Amino acid sequence: MSASVPLVRRAAAEALGSAALVAVVVGSGIQATELTRDVGVQLLANSLATVFGLGVLITLLGPVSGAHFNPAVTLAAWFTGRRTHEGPGLREVAAYLPAQIAGAIGGAVLADAMFGRPLVRWSTHDRFEGELWLGEVVATAGLVWLIFGLARAGRAHLAPGAVAAYIGAAYWFTSSTSFANPAVTVGRAFTDTFAGIAPASVAPFVAAQLAGAVVGLGLVAVTFGRSAPAPKPLVATAPPSEESAVST
Repeated sequence: MSASVPLVRRAAAEALGSAALVAVVVGSGIQATELTRDVGVQLLANSLATVFGLGVLITLLGPVSGAHFNPAVTLAAWFTGRRTHEGPGLREVAAYLPAQIAGAIGGAVLADAMFGRPLVRWSTHDRFEGELWLGEVVATAGLVWLIFGLARAGRAHLAPGAVAAYIGAAYWFTSSTSFANPAVTVGRAFTDTFAGIAPASVAPFVAAQLAGAVVGLGLVAVTFGRSAPAPKPLVATAPPSEESAVST
């Protein structure tokens, strides 16, 4: 991301990117359930659409905002860059987080509209179980480890494909199907469809995701060192000043 890009444009990119991401997740889930009753095939279709959509969005918007689309990633970028001023400042965080959440809600509403569903209907898909929270810790920790690890290793140019591939894999190896994103979690509460999550299940998921971000930063420190120079990534959810990119 270019530091010369006005904050309002960066926040707009985060809102639009988050909206598009949730529209892909929710819309593909609706489409899948209309085409087949096989839950495995539904999840496969949903995960493939998310992989392709996420890779495209990171590539497109990474140079503008860093393509975070994820409060956990934005907060991790702020935390790691707060002393060196290489990451987003509190002003950027204050702009990014509401933009990501508003965009995610808008994306869910848009997906419902495209398929003729009620624009807002709270999800009844209960996900209130301990093993699902653990799945979210694992999914988010792996995402943060990947994003910031690539930046530390000077391979951030691989982020669009690597992040998308990771999320696709995490759909299948985590019990929660890898939300790994507080904004997306909130947005998915607004749709009573395949990808939805009941409002009562949102808070524990978000708490698990934030805990996972902390674990992920710990993994980065263990594997790449605390003081390793942070190369400037091209696209991959890292700090805005590092041209980074994102998440689901």
